[in-house]
Amino acid sequence: MFDYIKSILAGNDINDGNEFFSKSKKLQIATCALFIEMAKADDDFTDDERNKIILIMESEFDLSDEETKDLLRLAEEKIRESISLYEFTTIVNENFSGDEKFELIKNLWRLVYADSKLNKYEDNTIKKIGELLFLEHKDIIGAKLMVKEEIGL
Repeated sequence: MFDYIKSILAGNDINDGNEFFSKSKKLQIATCALFIEMAKADDDFTDDERNKIILIMESEFDLSDEETKDLLRLAEEKIRESISLYEFTTIVNENFSGDEKFELIKNLWRLVYADSKLNKYEDNTIKKIGELLFLEHKDIIGAKLMVKEEIGL
């Protein structure tokens, strides 16, 4: 477990038992894990949220349906092995620009509002992710307001 964490933090390719992950695959897994953690924040990971994650992953990483399902499986596996969100945000920070992280937060808000409501656990989780991505509070809220306007809330 500690070798896995050290490997993540060092930004190296991961040889995880029988699976070898490239840096790009590791980024996909970390990003997907953040979406899954966001969806689970309110203890109600719905099919609508899962479908929203699939659409976002396919779009953001140009993945096929099969590749996306595999990515979801891998991300859920890594979540079970993880200690905190930091493991995933570190990978994103190493690979995403400020604009890409802002787009990520906007997509997380889109996921939150898939059911047209925000609860305190989702709000807390997205703010925590935003802070770990070194985004300013005003940018996290700005992304929220943009998404709310976009979807008519």
